[in-house]
Amino acid sequence: MSAGRGHVIVVGGGLIGAASAYYLSQSGWQVTIVEQNRFGSGCSHGNCGFVSPSHVLPLAVPGAARMALKSLLTPNSPFKIKPRFDVSLWSWLWRFMRRCNERDMLESAAGIQPLLASSRKLYDELFASEAIECEWQARGLLFVFRTAAALEEHVAADERIDQSLRPCSKRFDPESLLALEPALKPGLAGGLLYECDGHLRPDRLMTGWRTVLDARGVRILEGCRVEGVAGKSGAVRTLNASHGPLSADAFVFALGAWTPLLNEHLGCKIPIQPGKGYSLTMPRPAVCPKYPLLLEEDRVAVTPMLSGYRLGSTMEFAGYDATLNPKRLNLLRRGASRYLREPYCEPVLEAWCGWRPMTYDSRPIIDRSPAWSNVWIAAGHNMLGLSMAPATGRLIAELVSDQPPHLDVRPYRATRF
Repeated sequence: MSAGRGHVIVVGGGLIGAASAYYLSQSGWQVTIVEQNRFGSGCSHGNCGFVSPSHVLPLAVPGAARMALKSLLTPNSPFKIKPRFDVSLWSWLWRFMRRCNERDMLESAAGIQPLLASSRKLYDELFASEAIECEWQARGLLFVFRTAAALEEHVAADERIDQSLRPCSKRFDPESLLALEPALKPGLAGGLLYECDGHLRPDRLMTGWRTVLDARGVRILEGCRVEGVAGKSGAVRTLNASHGPLSADAFVFALGAWTPLLNEHLGCKIPIQPGKGYSLTMPRPAVCPKYPLLLEEDRVAVTPMLSGYRLGSTMEFAGYDATLNPKRLNLLRRGASRYLREPYCEPVLEAWCGWRPMTYDSRPIIDRSPAWSNVWIAAGHNMLGLSMAPATGRLIAELVSDQPPHLDVRPYRATRF
């Protein structure tokens, strides 16, 4: 295929689909985005807006298996598994637990870090070249700890990472932490500031990106559900969609947590589990943090946006259950109350939940389908879709255009599972 002479359909109108469409368009392709709901909905809408090169560690770290098992017996754990008979879930959990060791942790970190570092640079380029008003702030991200043991455990994990992968942080003792962030309560153990990080308002990023895509001639079909593919001689020719058959020269599937539902059509088994996250959006409190915060021991993220304030996170493996559980939302309030002088306020402008696409090794799939010569998969970004989107989109454009990729793509192969 020659860049500038073909048509690509990107299935999925979230962060990864938008980034893929943007870089494919820059490479000269005619692009159509097909989205089953609204462009920019799902996790692309309700996430906490962190762009986090600091998040090089996977979910499967030494001790995480013990925490997962403990969560089954703890009603109000931030990490929750809804007990049920689901072969794919228990297979996923078994493989996750087997990776909770230092060797596999470091292997995953080596694949996660390049995507994060590349995306951080690409965001700077994107905001310099495009008129996207998304409340971007490059203040860093402040990890806050209630106990000295948790702080030392986090520092020790950072130190086990290879020096070339390790994010730089500044450590603050209890007194200097309060001086840095007066919105915190006294009595905390300390904090780590990762100055390489930034944050933004994700819904406004998606609004701005859509304006850019519209200007580039990218067509966006909303409310269009893909049900399968049709092809011959090892190449897909059309998508079977609710709007009717859609033809193109190449196809990119960026469906996030929905990807496994099309496994038989993609020609490979993508072991993604939907990890349900929650967020609450409200006006900024009177005593509002200056920095975005990660309250590590309670797994709560705090985002002080210019036009609002968001509490988010927790992880619930409950399948494709779209129920908004008020108990999980209260965990966000309760967790923030342990750290902040004014943890939340009224009114709640939006209570939200969505499914993160979780792989058991915390690395995404960015690869050609093993069954089709003109189908690519970009999915499984776990909790870091926003942080990894630009680098993923650029890689997809390079792969589809048969150009040398700017990163080593071996850690993201679909055939590794």
